[in-house]
Amino acid sequence: MKKVRLEIVGLSYSQTQSGAYALVLGESAGTRRLPIIIGGFEAQAIAIELEKMSPSRPLTHDLFKSFAETFDISVSEVLIYNLVEGIFYAKLVCNDGTRDVEIDARTSDAIALAVRFNCPIFTYEFILKSAGIVLDDETPSSEGLPGDEENQNVQEEMTTVEKAGSSRDEYKTKSTEELKTMLQTALDEEHYEMASRIRDELNNRKKS
Repeated sequence: MKKVRLEIVGLSYSQTQSGAYALVLGESAGTRRLPIIIGGFEAQAIAIELEKMSPSRPLTHDLFKSFAETFDISVSEVLIYNLVEGIFYAKLVCNDGTRDVEIDARTSDAIALAVRFNCPIFTYEFILKSAGIVLDDETPSSEGLPGDEENQNVQEEMTTVEKAGSSRDEYKTKSTEELKTMLQTALDEEHYEMASRIRDELNNRKKS
């Protein structure tokens, strides 16, 4: 069965589920996007690694990586292999130097580990056909789609991701030194969402 490589495109609040986030994966060699709703803890775990932040204490996914590396186990790839009633199923392909072993995992956990092990993320063509959306005409693919209301929800998730960061100007009035102090405080107190916004502002200032 043909596998399609995915990249992380964006991560933002979900407009359709309170307390959840929209993780959007994009086809590496195409225009299709795969939105996945995940929990806040997993969203923070993914965002922290993408932003290269250093929590004061290891998170669960950091602990898993340290444990695996201590015993010479690596994660070679993550595969999103099924979609049943709106739920994505994923597995880790692990290697201990002599054999490959597949381990079932929640998709959000699998992706949080993928960014830590710097390994590729794949899915199958049939999943992209049934749940993917195409950016060019903003029209979801035609096979196996949910109803119109759910399609609208998916498009809203994409709009949220595309606009993420565009309105984060609450820290623009702060000095760089103030932001650095606030960033460290946010990390120490494990307010990772706030830390992410502060880091974005600092990065923007470096580019300008």
